[in-house]
Amino acid sequence: MIWLVCSLVLLSGCASSINNPHSQTTKTIGRSTPEHQGIPIAANYGAMRIRIAAVGDIMLGTDYPENHLPDDDGISFLSAVTPALQSADIAFGNLEGVLMDGGEPVKKCNDPAACYLFRSPARYAQHLAKAGFTIVSLANNHARDFGEEGRDASMAALNAAGLYHSGREGSVASWQQGDLKIAFIAFSPTKGSWPLLDTDLASWAVSGLAAKHDLVIVSFHGGAEGFDGAERIGFSMEYAYGEPRGNVIKFAHAVIDAGADLVLGHGPHVPRAVELYNDRLIAYSLGNFATYYGINVRGTKGYAPLIIATLNGKGEFIAGQLLSNKQIRPGGPQPDSGEYALNMIRDLSRMDFPDSPLKFMADGSILIKQ
Repeated sequence: MIWLVCSLVLLSGCASSINNPHSQTTKTIGRSTPEHQGIPIAANYGAMRIRIAAVGDIMLGTDYPENHLPDDDGISFLSAVTPALQSADIAFGNLEGVLMDGGEPVKKCNDPAACYLFRSPARYAQHLAKAGFTIVSLANNHARDFGEEGRDASMAALNAAGLYHSGREGSVASWQQGDLKIAFIAFSPTKGSWPLLDTDLASWAVSGLAAKHDLVIVSFHGGAEGFDGAERIGFSMEYAYGEPRGNVIKFAHAVIDAGADLVLGHGPHVPRAVELYNDRLIAYSLGNFATYYGINVRGTKGYAPLIIATLNGKGEFIAGQLLSNKQIRPGGPQPDSGEYALNMIRDLSRMDFPDSPLKFMADGSILIKQ
């Protein structure tokens, strides 16, 4: 495994010179102008701005074991939130289930009434791209509903739609966005994924990416689930259905210490607090976002926050915006005038991080207290 990751990290930086993500570097501007000919110009990473939109779980409908796809084949399911997603430079979501045409499930259900298998048509990757998504996590407990063949199919469908992704252990996304080289890596406590429960390995992998990229985005699928207290962070190892789901505080802090610039959580199916740690933003759970029939959206599970974080070129959080949405079936996420997601995340952030410098405004703005 180590040689594979090393190869990926080295390859991710072979196309251009590599910069330290948290220090000022130099570059040559333009093709040679009289005033700058051959003279290195300091890149002002502190003055750069990049807007990253992030949401939680996405499952646009399943055709297994029977057809539970939207009536219009999912074409309009994301239309109400498309403007917000497209307004950002990068948009992230966690893909539950697989994008696959045909195939048989690998997951075995002892109780089919309490076990869900999600398979969306491969063409649904185009719905994600048209809505504005650019990166997707394939590290979660439904990414292997149809085995690694299913995750292979998801990766192929996302590639065909031009979407970046990570999830399978050894896989990372790496791309150039303007003046910034960006990496994305996704973790989960599930088989075959980058391991959320191995903090040392996670820190090592992130450190390798940070050495060759300007910004590193990390996502994780972890934490307790359900209505019974899952909205509160455990500050220790958390469990769901008897399985360890990670110490999410320890994980998030460790990867930021290793060089991550933005950490995006999902998995509890309800929103959780956000934190500012070492000038980097952590969203501990963005809940459900766009989930058709098969995932419970009653009460707080129907809150669908969309957070937009503005970072500078060094990865420091500058400001944010939290847009409240709500899922009301059979439609997709819709703007929520009641601002339930904003109010919930604001209150949870105050309870879990009472000394936080973050300030939530009535219009959804997230600012740093002066």
